[in-house]
Amino acid sequence: MKKQHFLLALFFYAIAVFYLAATTPISPHEAKILYTSQDVVGTLMRWGESFIPGFIGLRIFYLFFGFLTVGLFYELSRRYFPKREDAYLSTLIFMFLPGILTASTLVNVAIIVLPLVLLFVLLYEKGYFVVLPFIMLALFFIHEASIIFFVGVLFYAVMHKDKKLIIISSAFLLAFIYLAKGIEIGGRPSGHFVEIFGLYATVFSPLLFLYFFYAMYRILLREKKTLLWYISFTAFAFSLLLSIRQRVNITDFAPYVMIAIILMLDVLNHSVRVRLPQFQKRYKRGFYTVMAFLALSVFVIVFHKMLFYVTSDPSRHFAKRIYKPYLLSQQLKAEGVMCNDSIKGRESYQLQYYGIPPCQNKK
Repeated sequence: MKKQHFLLALFFYAIAVFYLAATTPISPHEAKILYTSQDVVGTLMRWGESFIPGFIGLRIFYLFFGFLTVGLFYELSRRYFPKREDAYLSTLIFMFLPGILTASTLVNVAIIVLPLVLLFVLLYEKGYFVVLPFIMLALFFIHEASIIFFVGVLFYAVMHKDKKLIIISSAFLLAFIYLAKGIEIGGRPSGHFVEIFGLYATVFSPLLFLYFFYAMYRILLREKKTLLWYISFTAFAFSLLLSIRQRVNITDFAPYVMIAIILMLDVLNHSVRVRLPQFQKRYKRGFYTVMAFLALSVFVIVFHKMLFYVTSDPSRHFAKRIYKPYLLSQQLKAEGVMCNDSIKGRESYQLQYYGIPPCQNKK
């Protein structure tokens, strides 16, 4: 991929995320965090709103983390690919993943975790071990599901006999166990195993997720296993195992899985470039097909607002939980209703953001 094409794509990415952040109404998850959470995610939302009013103020810090993530991903790609063109292509695919686009524009912890994970891998491969414990400490406090990250790092350290990394990753795992932190495990065998595949298909786009599955399996069997692979594969494997018994929160695992785009492109390059040009055609056709589906996913996300208003049945639109309270608040204000007690749960927080608080708060 040429540099000028990548810069054009980066410009489109910047326009897309700023447009989505400024025009997408507050989601149920964001509204609940804004009014109930005292952690770093909620604090950054309130700081942003105090600086810049409106939707974009709530998300301004997360836009920054999104651009930081893209920059770090490019730097990491440069270490994996001898050709700069491959690094450009890898970064382009990564920044247009549906999971990255939504994480950069809707408040969530994943976009804070991602740059920390990328920075950890980048500094480890450059040999800057002294900084790694501080990154791990930040992950420990910011993300309760980062226990998966420490397990992946420990597996890598044991297999590569890295004693310093074994000690420090084991220490953080013991801290998780001692403080009883981490992912809640419970439930009984249910139908969430199929559901997790659907969630990953939305994070990657369907065909790209299928190739992710193939690439992880191929590396497991015959390719070199890097730290990046151990982190991604461990998170993916644990999410599948947990989904047998309980519903899995995809934001707990997606930050550690999406970074595998580098590995996927590396596997593709090894498959294509060892063959003569006449035998590369079917691989290239497959690649273009996957990219076409990814482009379609990007189109649906960027223009979801337009699709919501023109669809014949908005109740079936994937963003209905975002737009329904927004439209309801406008209707209630038009009717002169300034409080509401009939709506509970996260939707009540959304209405509160639009100036329709619970009636007991008005007394």
